[in-house]
Amino acid sequence: MTLKTKVSLSLVFLFGIILVLGGLSAFYLNQLANDSKAILKDNYISLEFVSNMQKALTTLDDPDALTDFELNLKKQETNLTEVGEEQSTQAVRREFTRLRAGATDTPTINRIRQHLFAIDDVNRQAIVRKSKTAEQTATDALFWLGSIGTVCFLVVFSFVINIPSYIAGPIRELTRGIKQITSRNFEERLHFRSSDEFGELARSFNSMAQKLYEFEHSNVAKLLFEKKRIDTLVEIMSEGIIGLDERRRILFINPVAERLLGVERQKLIGQYAPDIATSNDLLRSLIQDVMIDRGERGVPSDRDVRQPEHGAGLLKIYDPGLLGKGKESYYSKEIHAVEVTPTGETEPVHAGYVIVLLNITSYKELDLAKTNFIATVSHELKTPISAIKMSLKLLADKRLGSLNSEQQEMVTHVEENTDRLLRLTGELLNMAQVESGQIQLQIQASNPAELVQVATSALKTQAEQKQIQFKLHMPTDLPAVKADSDKASWVLINFLSNAVRHSPDQSTIDITVRQVKDQVEFTVRDYGPGLREEHRDRVFDRYFKAPGLNGPFSGTGLGLAISREFIQSMGGQIGLHPDVTPGAAFYFQLAKA
Repeated sequence: MTLKTKVSLSLVFLFGIILVLGGLSAFYLNQLANDSKAILKDNYISLEFVSNMQKALTTLDDPDALTDFELNLKKQETNLTEVGEEQSTQAVRREFTRLRAGATDTPTINRIRQHLFAIDDVNRQAIVRKSKTAEQTATDALFWLGSIGTVCFLVVFSFVINIPSYIAGPIRELTRGIKQITSRNFEERLHFRSSDEFGELARSFNSMAQKLYEFEHSNVAKLLFEKKRIDTLVEIMSEGIIGLDERRRILFINPVAERLLGVERQKLIGQYAPDIATSNDLLRSLIQDVMIDRGERGVPSDRDVRQPEHGAGLLKIYDPGLLGKGKESYYSKEIHAVEVTPTGETEPVHAGYVIVLLNITSYKELDLAKTNFIATVSHELKTPISAIKMSLKLLADKRLGSLNSEQQEMVTHVEENTDRLLRLTGELLNMAQVESGQIQLQIQASNPAELVQVATSALKTQAEQKQIQFKLHMPTDLPAVKADSDKASWVLINFLSNAVRHSPDQSTIDITVRQVKDQVEFTVRDYGPGLREEHRDRVFDRYFKAPGLNGPFSGTGLGLAISREFIQSMGGQIGLHPDVTPGAAFYFQLAKA
């Protein structure tokens, strides 16, 4: 029998109980109504007729008294319902006839009254009898309705108690079983037995749990094998690897990371990483990004993490080595958030982090060697270049003799190339300082007008050669800025030099200095061919030379990169306005002094 059939039969049974109670109540109410109607119709009306006739006898002097008596007597003759009532009524008729014939003596009136009393007595006795019958009917109704109502209440109460538990019990057990399955307890089974939908549901659930149990155990060996393979790969990797779960407890650590941390892995596995980080500088540095990702504050400590002088994401770590030959090495830190999508879900959930330490010591050493070589060569080149410039000045001195036009032209070409070499060696030296992290700054309050004056004076000759005019837009009440005057002027000169190089002849270059909130912004805008859209995000990269819209331009690709390092080292911002056309507009911002 299905659950629907059981519920339907229960409702039909309850409906039947309601019909039985309603029918029984209607039956007894009808009985009581009939009894009451009989008393009113049969007896009470007769008593009213008798009372009216007695009143008429007391007022025989009234000419209408006999008429009233006659009218009530006729009504009584039509309402003869009790035994003996008819004989007494006939006797009243005979005596009333004599009375109307003229026998108005007292005996006749007394006999009429006697017969009226007999009719009254018969009806009163009938009222008492019928009242007792109605009371008995009410008692019977109360008894049967009470008995049947009690039985029905017990049955309904049993339904109320059992039906919800009959439905909720299997659902509750099913919910508990589902929670167990969700917790990967595939040995859970439902034990209720029935032939309805709940029984079918229990059998289907048990079948599903059995399949999941078989699937789980059939894949355990494979999963264990794959885990061992991954563990082996992690162990033999040359990079340091640390695994954290979503609660930042250490899951695994390979020998390289163990050696760098200086703590045995048995003391680390299963431990809460921030607790270990309170006494381990390297681990504290490694998990800082993890704690920021979780919106937490860093682990306090009174010791500083060893950071390299230059390079974001790099760590300078002492590596004791496998044979005890330790040295300071450079490592790059990478943090990978692990997200997995559970079976049956669409959204991934966070499962932890993997921290990877890449040994880049060899690359760093090569980079340092390159930087030292460039710095040395650039420094050594400056001496002969300076000697060449001195010789050119001597040649230009007419006291040593005059030069013809061809000689003068050759001297001019040599001087231009010498200036170019000097600028190149200067940029290489600046880049060497940037790459080695040895930028020396003298931050002080600097006048923006003086910075602009130095830059425009340096580029005045080049601008005049191309008949380019500088248009300055600068209010007179600008505050001083916190900057190294030499470095800030160098950046502004680089902006102007690029603008002059890229501008057509007989054009203008706008120099705008304005206050932006608590900073002062310097902007250099030219009206040349501008930059292509795909090159705008790379113009500040080292050694990148962006071709213009009309072809490539000369340069080392270091000027803007050095400018960015200088401005950022002074705590400022540098960039390119994206919506400026034609030409380009480079800017940097420095804080007010």
